Amino acid sequence: MNTALQYVIIALVILIILAVALKLTRKDFAIKENKLIGFLGGKDNIINAECNMSRFKVILKDVTIVDKEAIQKLGAKGIVEIDNQLKIIFDNNAKQLKKYIDEII
Repeated sequence: MNTALQYVIIALVILIILAVALKLTRKDFAIKENKLIGFLGGKDNIINAECNMSRFKVILKDVTIVDKEAIQKLGAKGIVEIDNQLKIIFDNNAKQLKKYIDEII
C-alpha cells in the first residue's frame, strides 16, 4: 500500500475520532446547561443573564430557591450573591451559557 494513502487513512480516522469526541462534549454541555437552569430556580426565575469573560451574571426573581452547592458541583469556581443577582465564575463556558439561556428565556 502506498505510504501517502496510509497517511490519508490515518488522518481520516483521527478526524472521525475528533468529530465524535466534540459531539459528545457538546451533548454533555447541553445537559449541564439544563441542570444549571434548574439549579437557578427554573427559566421562569431568570430575569436576565449577562456574561463577561469567565463570569456569568444572572438576575433572578428569587435568589433563595437557587441551589448554589449544585451549581458549584457543575464546575463553578465561585458564586457571589448581591441582592437579586448571582455572579458565577466558570472557566470559558460563560459565553456558551449566556447564549443558551438567551434562547430559552
